Amino acid sequence: MEFFQYGQKETDYLKKKDKRLAEVIDRIGPVQREIIPDLFAGLVNSIVGQQISTKAFITIWNRIKDLFGTVTPESILTKSAEELQKCGITMKKSVYIRNIAVDIINGSLNLDELYELPDDEVCRRLSSLNGIGTWTAEMLMTFSMQRPDILSWDDLAIRRGIMMLYGHKKLDKNLFGRYKKRYSPYGSVASLYLWEISLGK
Repeated sequence: MEFFQYGQKETDYLKKKDKRLAEVIDRIGPVQREIIPDLFAGLVNSIVGQQISTKAFITIWNRIKDLFGTVTPESILTKSAEELQKCGITMKKSVYIRNIAVDIINGSLNLDELYELPDDEVCRRLSSLNGIGTWTAEMLMTFSMQRPDILSWDDLAIRRGIMMLYGHKKLDKNLFGRYKKRYSPYGSVASLYLWEISLGK
């Protein structure tokens, strides 16, 4: 099992920038969030996690791993969309996942090219695929590519974490953007702590 890599450099920077976040970092200590280094498996993982609870997501992801063993384009295509759907995902998600597997196998999609691109271009490239929006792309950049500066406006738990940390009744995109700028270039590490806050830690 691998975890998102960060250290004292990142936490010292964030603590210097934000007193309230500093208190949380000291209280919670290091956060271990599992990553999926393989981009295809990471993408499937992010698609499965769209708009469902964490509990449901864990159950479904474990079923998928049990069904396929290793999640690869080749293994995904050994099962029909209906068989994949039986793991607990919608038929739409099932079709999206299989279509991406087909695109990779026939060579029309090369996920490894994403490593060479800046964050906004990774987002644009992935969002052109059916079933993938900004949130899914940002989760892949965080939990597979380990990009250092991802803070997702589309992630409700991140927004909830910010509101809880700073006592905001509401959070608009402008205010969110100010926090994003404050945490940069280590937005991903700030995200790890905001997720913990949103869980009541």
